[in-house]
Amino acid sequence: MSSRSRSRPSLAVVADSCANLRADDGDESALVEALRLGQLDALAAAFDRWHQRVRVLARRLLSDDAAAEDVVQDVFAALPRAIQRFRGEVTLETFLMAIAVKRARHHRRAAARRCRALARLASEERRGPRDPEQDAYRRELGVRLAGALDRLPLHQRVAFVLCEVEELTSARAAKIAAVPEATVRTRLFHARRRLRDLLDGERDR
Repeated sequence: MSSRSRSRPSLAVVADSCANLRADDGDESALVEALRLGQLDALAAAFDRWHQRVRVLARRLLSDDAAAEDVVQDVFAALPRAIQRFRGEVTLETFLMAIAVKRARHHRRAAARRCRALARLASEERRGPRDPEQDAYRRELGVRLAGALDRLPLHQRVAFVLCEVEELTSARAAKIAAVPEATVRTRLFHARRRLRDLLDGERDR
């Protein structure tokens, strides 16, 4: 038997180990091996064991239940690929926590870009010296803008998010959307106009 065969358990052994993973928290090496082999039972076992721990960490980092749940899903969706670089220097739980922190940072950056984009559009709606009433108005407008964005046609929403939220050039957005750059600019123009129309309609009601 080769050294590779001795160091790597057979599929049957891994499968038997996975059946007991939920009950045996000490058999982490078998879980790691099963994850590397792409076994769904192993991913389910990892989720059962650590999803709550990941959720708590994400909730503390993001202060938002929905965003925390997104991070949980992202972490375990990424695990089958990420486990290939796991070398055992830390526990698997610590490894998962590190992935969660990276995903939470991504969510925060994405949220910040979205807020900046909405704030820019809001500033065009109302100009003048700042005061508490205006600040309250802008906060309210930000919420309304977020709702209005969800009502855009998908192609306009894509153009707006890529150019205004992700702050990409129209040339790069065109490559991502697989359309001509002029089409992106046209869609962005109509998206901004549609957002203003939606906001004006809410204001008149």
